[in-house]
Amino acid sequence: MPDPLHLPDANACRAAPLRGLTILLVEDSRFACDALRLICQRTGARMRRAGTLAAARAHLRLYRPDVVLVDLGLPDGRGEALIHELCLGSFGRARPAILGLSGDPAGRGAALASGADGFVEKPVPGLSAFVALILRTTGTPAATACESGMTLPADPLALRDDLAHAAEMLDVQPETGSYVAGFVEGIARCADDPVLADVAARARPAGADTAPLVRLLASRLARPVTGLIVPPMSGAGPPPHPGTHSE
Repeated sequence: MPDPLHLPDANACRAAPLRGLTILLVEDSRFACDALRLICQRTGARMRRAGTLAAARAHLRLYRPDVVLVDLGLPDGRGEALIHELCLGSFGRARPAILGLSGDPAGRGAALASGADGFVEKPVPGLSAFVALILRTTGTPAATACESGMTLPADPLALRDDLAHAAEMLDVQPETGSYVAGFVEGIARCADDPVLADVAARARPAGADTAPLVRLLASRLARPVTGLIVPPMSGAGPPPHPGTHSE
């Protein structure tokens, strides 16, 4: 069953523009979920999370969210399948607003072709852009604009958990390399870590060498937690080339 996230009333927006809306986030990354949780908290929405397709389907058989955000790369299958099921009314309830979600901009076409109403590219946009997208997708009148369009900082502990999980999967289940690489690429985009995103993207094709990704994950996990979100800058010239992994 999805994890309930009980959120306090929003204070950052003048009229909590998403108050009364329930959002189901189908996402396997704790880090990405934390970023969206903070946005929902600031805008008045209630968010529930499902980390797999199976958990999302179980939730949808019992509840009717107003909006479903579906990550396209999930541990037990592709998010496009769930989007298609929602469009067909497979859960016996009114069709919610549906948004595809991915760190790969190429996912937009696949999400829309499956029937999604829109697409969110990771990292998730700031407050104003997210609110505007949700209101537009649900057809809700925009009574009051959000005060801030800033992107809220996410939890570095959640990022560490995600990176550790990815490293463990590559060690224990190397055959999942393509999925794990996509998972890490999305996390890296959210964390504004272009070096990690590039190395993960190179490891995504079937049969690609994941050794560079394994080494870079180990390097990231060796950092203090506070150094994960914004990679430390040495001030001694340009950063090393992604292939050198000298961090």
